[in-house]
Amino acid sequence: MSKKILIIDDDMDLCTLLGRFLTKNGYEVEMAYSGSKGITKFTEGKFDLVICDYRLGDMEGINVLTSLRKENPSVKVLMITGYSDIKTAVEVIKMGAYDYIVKPLIPDEVLNVVNKAIQSTAPVAAAPVDNTASGNKVRAGKTSGADGEFMIGKASATRALYDQINIVAGTNYSIILYGESGTGKEVIAKTIHDRSNRNGKPFVAMDCGTLSKELAGSELFGHVKGAFTGALQDKEGHFELADGGTLFLDEVGNLSLDVQATLLRVIQERKFKRVGGNKEMNVDVRIIVASNENLQDAYRKGKFREDLYHRFNEFSVNLPPLRQRQDDILAFAEFFLDKTSTELGKEVAGIEDSVMQTFLQYSWPGNLREFRNVVRRAVLLTPAGEKISAASLPWEITNANSLAAAAGPEKPAATTSPISIPAPKKELDLKDAASRAEYETIMAVLQQVNFNKKKAAEMLNIDRKTLYNKIKNFQDQE
Repeated sequence: MSKKILIIDDDMDLCTLLGRFLTKNGYEVEMAYSGSKGITKFTEGKFDLVICDYRLGDMEGINVLTSLRKENPSVKVLMITGYSDIKTAVEVIKMGAYDYIVKPLIPDEVLNVVNKAIQSTAPVAAAPVDNTASGNKVRAGKTSGADGEFMIGKASATRALYDQINIVAGTNYSIILYGESGTGKEVIAKTIHDRSNRNGKPFVAMDCGTLSKELAGSELFGHVKGAFTGALQDKEGHFELADGGTLFLDEVGNLSLDVQATLLRVIQERKFKRVGGNKEMNVDVRIIVASNENLQDAYRKGKFREDLYHRFNEFSVNLPPLRQRQDDILAFAEFFLDKTSTELGKEVAGIEDSVMQTFLQYSWPGNLREFRNVVRRAVLLTPAGEKISAASLPWEITNANSLAAAAGPEKPAATTSPISIPAPKKELDLKDAASRAEYETIMAVLQQVNFNKKKAAEMLNIDRKTLYNKIKNFQDQE
């Protein structure tokens, strides 16, 4: 029996075209050209899905959503909204919409979202949803993120990334995720899990970069009481916790070769023993791993087992850095602003255009993680009711152009000059020259290490406190 969809939209042409398209793809469709008529049709019939435009002639789509949920709290509603209305999209998810569709409508994307909504058995949360960091889920429309809400952008690099995710998610392939720090590898792993047949089972993440050789075995496979000093009771490992679901191993290249050998046997045999135990336990997990470095290069250098690499490399995905996703930057700025305002219970008036331009020009070496933290800091420093200005941004962002100019042998013609460096005095003494040379050296090193002050201090052979003091002195001299 075909599934029944109700389309509520005051644009009769769009309504007709969308209805014909869904009918051709096996759905039974009814249409209403106003919010009130849509609500009436819904109460009189039984529908598996409702597609509603956010802006209707007689009422807002969010009011329609509220009325439909009063009639049937488990109704699945897809809201049609404009790409620029990021806050609107987040709001409809909070109010209980299953997902949203962005104008202009792209048939394949619409069909993909409709199919997922129809096939999904997950209950829709009662509105309003929990607004804490772990409460909201947003996916192209919504997806669950490693740290709560996560927005999917629309840049071409982002689309290509999610095309790959949609292809591989429904399989049991092991996957390697490559990407710079802060690009959201754990979020992508969780998204793959959520779109797989294992989405009702556990998703367990483990950071291999923080584990010593001695602890790695216990964390992966668990241990029995008395297995080693400090093992005061039995402990479940990450494999056991993820049984039936997905295990995400971040920075897997940091595992010792001994642990890699044990891991290989477990993946091959689908059995493991707890450290210090004799009982073999069966396990069924899908493994997704992540690495900053190319694991193929690592095994060629002898730092990673080649056989384990081939076990993992059934499919690989490269996460684009934020600097390659220019079309997403403004949308992410608004999204992080909305999220932080909710978190802090503080409303700011928005973001100044000059700050948005700074965001577009900055290289974002820390990617989405850095971007989120910059916006969080800015919201905290901005008085309620005012717009975020350059004064609330970190020094390395507002001075990025000057840092880049100081770093390279060729200085590009800059249209702006965030740092005002005084012209040399006519009588330039040795102290002034030394200070200027020190400034340029520090700026060059900071640029080289993507403004990582710890690494910069190490390269300059000074401690971090000294580096911070010198940077502050340069700022004071402006």
